Amino acid sequence: MVAKTRQRCVEEGPEAALKDHPRPGKAPKLTDRQAAHLIAIACSDAPDGHDHWTLRLLANQVVELAYAPSCSYETIRQLLKKHLKALAETGMVYS
Repeated sequence: MVAKTRQRCVEEGPEAALKDHPRPGKAPKLTDRQAAHLIAIACSDAPDGHDHWTLRLLANQVVELAYAPSCSYETIRQLLKKHLKALAETGMVYS
C-alpha cells in the first residue's frame, strides 16, 4: 500500500495520492430523498387491510411511486437496517 501511494504521488501529485479514485459499482436504486420519503412511509400508518408495513408492501410502494422500475424486499430491508436508529426513535416495535 505504501509503495502504491508513493507511486501515485510521483505520477499524479500529492493531492491525488491522498484521495481515492472513484470505485466501480452499481449506483444506488433510491436517492437519499427517496429513501427518506420511504422511511417516512414506513413510519406512517399501514394501508387498509394491513396491520403494519411489510418489506414487500414497501417494495411495491417504491414501484407505485415510480422511484424505480423494480425493487426487491431485500433492498428495502438493507435501507431500513441502515436507518434503524431513526426508525427506533419513532416507537416502532421490532420482533
